[in-house]
Amino acid sequence: MADSNAEIGAAGRTTWLKTLTVYFTPVMISMLILGFASGLPLYMVFQKLSYWLRDAGIERSTIGFFYFVTLSYTLKWLWAPIVDRVKIPVLYSLLGARRSWIVTAISGTVIALVIISQTDPLVSLVPVAIAALLLAYSGATLDVAIDAWRIESAPNDMQANMAAAYSFGYRIAYMTSGLGLAISEWADWDVSFLAMAGAMLVSAGLVFAMKEPRAGVGKRELEGGFGLKVAKAVYEPFKAIFGRLGWWIIPVFALISLYRMSDFTMGVMAAPLYSDLEFDRAVVGGIQGGPGLAATLFGLFLGGVVAYRIGMMRALMVGLGITFVTNGAYAWLAATAQADDAWKLAIAIVGDNLAGGFVTTVFIAYLSSLVDPANAATQYALLSSFYALFAKFLSGFSGVLADAVGWVMFFVLTAAWTLPAAALLVLVAFRGPPGARGEEKFAERETVEAE
Repeated sequence: MADSNAEIGAAGRTTWLKTLTVYFTPVMISMLILGFASGLPLYMVFQKLSYWLRDAGIERSTIGFFYFVTLSYTLKWLWAPIVDRVKIPVLYSLLGARRSWIVTAISGTVIALVIISQTDPLVSLVPVAIAALLLAYSGATLDVAIDAWRIESAPNDMQANMAAAYSFGYRIAYMTSGLGLAISEWADWDVSFLAMAGAMLVSAGLVFAMKEPRAGVGKRELEGGFGLKVAKAVYEPFKAIFGRLGWWIIPVFALISLYRMSDFTMGVMAAPLYSDLEFDRAVVGGIQGGPGLAATLFGLFLGGVVAYRIGMMRALMVGLGITFVTNGAYAWLAATAQADDAWKLAIAIVGDNLAGGFVTTVFIAYLSSLVDPANAATQYALLSSFYALFAKFLSGFSGVLADAVGWVMFFVLTAAWTLPAAALLVLVAFRGPPGARGEEKFAERETVEAE
């Protein structure tokens, strides 16, 4: 696996065939599996758990409170230093730092799903709440460990391809969670949760066949007493990224905050727009699940290929251009569509999903390139949590904005979010240091594949 990646990275981007062969290397297949393992707990706790509780007759207000367990995905940076530094007994010697945490976190999701399958929410919600918290916490920890594995397993110029493979796996998890819903109808919810636990258990078994990355291993070792080690584990990752970027951390963090803003703000209001335009729900669902899903998958793949061929910063600019156009398509839809204009709806959904897949890949690659292997788990958790928290907070006001300006102007404004992001991207790309451009050559990550 290491040798195959080294050959691709060293040979350059000479042919499209060489670009495509990247996706058939063992590390990419491993990334696909880990993407699946990362996505399934999130979809189960976000969607299927609430469905199950409502089926059981639990009040909507009570179900709403269960949403709070998903805050673990936003707050995961708080315990990411533990994932970076702490060695899990026995498993560490068998699997290494990253895979031992991955297997441990997957085990937590399996236990949580089994507990949920054996509970009755009408008897008591306490075990359900404990299991839901364990599922969410384990899933968030799994994300931290997998992100670190991904960043350390490939050099910067392959991070977009890694992100594409990861996102493909995530989408497979989404479809698998839908299968879990079907199983609950064919059998019952207990069997459904056990089936999902079984799928996670298979993922854990496959981790044993994957390669443990060696990048950053030496630098993760801390010297001194327990208190000093804890202090270094917490502040060193933040000190390192601030020290590497200097004052450029301000435009970089601003770019991170704004790059996906158009997606987040328009995405919240897309479904209400469909309702206001009186589109048939079956038509909407058919487009989303058919050509819409295909467009997402193609966008994920295209993002990885384009970033690998033309470079990450140029790919980020392409992503903003596509986002601007596809957000504008929703303004066109709002201004011109009637309830029977399914073709216009299809254009808007397919375009938006294509753009969403593309920018997901290149944005994950950019965040990954800002992270050094010595502190991969902590730094990536910080960056991903920061952008998501800011974007989601502002997206909460999207309905207020839509009410104030109307549908057409709302989507024009969401498209306009790409303009300040583009200005920041140009500034970073042409004036920023290598670290801000995602071109920092962390020797242990760039060369470990060739050893």
